[in-house]
Amino acid sequence: MDLNYFANVLAQNAERIRALVAGISNEQARWRPGPEEWSMLEVINHLYDEERHDFPVRVDYALRRRGESWPNIDPQGWVTERRYNERDLAESTQNFLNRRQESLAWLRALSDPDWDAIYSAPFGEIRAGDLFASWVAHDILHMRQLVELHWAYTTLKLEPYSTQYAGDW
Repeated sequence: MDLNYFANVLAQNAERIRALVAGISNEQARWRPGPEEWSMLEVINHLYDEERHDFPVRVDYALRRRGESWPNIDPQGWVTERRYNERDLAESTQNFLNRRQESLAWLRALSDPDWDAIYSAPFGEIRAGDLFASWVAHDILHMRQLVELHWAYTTLKLEPYSTQYAGDW
């Protein structure tokens, strides 16, 4: 695993995520396509909390704290419990970007990490490299979600006009 390459990917992903929410209105930031679906604001705050409480923490446990139990997290519950959709988008985005910078500094300071180190998680064994790979992939999943939210909001606002001529979604 090329740590420098994937640390750079995480840095680029943060900028891509920032760009995906730049300039949107408060209405669009808080809009949900359905009651069980997340808004852009909820996605950004989820990413911020994952950056603080999940991926870097679990990678650290797998690399340096293998005998210790992971702290509990509740990403789905935090959406309502922490009132993500009531927060300010600009501040939330900046919180995520700042925390990502801290994570990147920590990652780049790692000296020859053992990506094959195995951690006994509550669901079974997982390698440090699996956790790091999942962190990188997690960004991409949420970038896709942000693009899908843009599409859904835009097509809603364009009604009664059709976007069919643009191509298949």
